[in-house]
Amino acid sequence: MTELAPRHYPRQISVSRSAPVSHFGGQPVFIGAAALAIIVLGIGSILAWRAYTGTSPELDRLASARQLQARTALASEQLVEKTKGLESTQQESIDQLQVVQDQLTTVRRLLAAQQTDTKKLSEQVTTLTESIDGLRQSFASAQTSDPAPVARRSARVKSKVFRSATRKKGKTQG
Repeated sequence: MTELAPRHYPRQISVSRSAPVSHFGGQPVFIGAAALAIIVLGIGSILAWRAYTGTSPELDRLASARQLQARTALASEQLVEKTKGLESTQQESIDQLQVVQDQLTTVRRLLAAQQTDTKKLSEQVTTLTESIDGLRQSFASAQTSDPAPVARRSARVKSKVFRSATRKKGKTQG
């Protein structure tokens, strides 16, 4: 560690009685009276200023506090109203969501029923297609074994169609 050098204190200055400082310091009553007079004059001037301007910081603070309380109460009321409005809006949204969920459930049920019906119809179409194919095959095998009766039948059908068409023309012209 470093050693500190000893400090040298300045010599005390002696004050003589002839100096103005000692003269002023010798009259403690005069100092007290002057301080009291300054304090009384300060308080008096403050009171005179308040009386002249008609305002008081305490009254201003009190008025500001009341205004602040009124604003706070108003803001609280507005917050309560907005909160109630939000609550009602939220409840309406919940109700609408419930309705949409119910509709979605109904649509799902209808879709499932429709899919079931579609499967049944598809199976029926498949069955009919198979039946038609079977009939075609049996008709084709019947035609190959007996072609003459089929030709006679088709000629008879054509002549019947021709006769009925001729009759209709005659009736419309006459």
